[in-house]
Amino acid sequence: MPELICPLCGGVLQNREKSYLCPRGHCFDIARSGYVNLLPPAPGGKRHGDDKLMVKARTRFLDKGFYDPLSERVSCCVDAFAGSPVWVVDAGCGEGKYTADLLKKLEESGKQADIVGIDISKEALICAAKRSRSLSLCAASTAHMPLPDAWADVVLNIFSPFMPEEFARVLKPAGRLVRVVPLENHLWELKALIYDRPFPNPPMDMEHPLFRIVEEQRLCYEIGLHSPEEIMDLFMMTPYYYKTGAADQEKAARAEWLRTRVEFGIYVYEKL
Repeated sequence: MPELICPLCGGVLQNREKSYLCPRGHCFDIARSGYVNLLPPAPGGKRHGDDKLMVKARTRFLDKGFYDPLSERVSCCVDAFAGSPVWVVDAGCGEGKYTADLLKKLEESGKQADIVGIDISKEALICAAKRSRSLSLCAASTAHMPLPDAWADVVLNIFSPFMPEEFARVLKPAGRLVRVVPLENHLWELKALIYDRPFPNPPMDMEHPLFRIVEEQRLCYEIGLHSPEEIMDLFMMTPYYYKTGAADQEKAARAEWLRTRVEFGIYVYEKL
């Protein structure tokens, strides 16, 4: 674990076994599952990030291997350019599937790796902690990560909000950012099942003045879902589920099988 920064005052946090304490007395607990909670209390007790239902659906879906080709592609990509030791932050790590797979890949290559996973969902971090006790996990915002300037060799940004200024801050000079986004026809057949008039994902401008793109890959294949449970797990791990009414949700719940395209864009950037 790197030196963590207090989100309230910017002081360096010191590990006190069951908590982290800064020089000004701000204290943050280490959860029994293993992550440190650096989130301020939410107004009105509102939940941060993905809820337990969404996290469990994503965990079941990913554990069946449907997105293993993506995880392998990302891990091999990082392994190809990473030295040893390598310091990685997964910004928006969720339930930790890609994070843990990358750590395993780097260790199999004989590299010393320190990987910090950051997410605002405590439910997701509980699952991530079960994947590997070697991961350092923080409940925090990726817009204000509790990490020192120029600490990381690599930032992962997989299906999570893009925070270029913050990513550039925590990256070392010439550090690498690996960003994964859904392409135009990602999950098209799932959307066609749910909506009367599905629309493709709008194109994204992948350029940014703080970075230059040094590698670009497309990964496209089909997955077959053979039960209502698998279809609902995929549906519930997407934003579509929470933006549709009961009638559209029922369409997915009644489906017995589905074959759908998955399309990913993988972009590797170098910090300028």
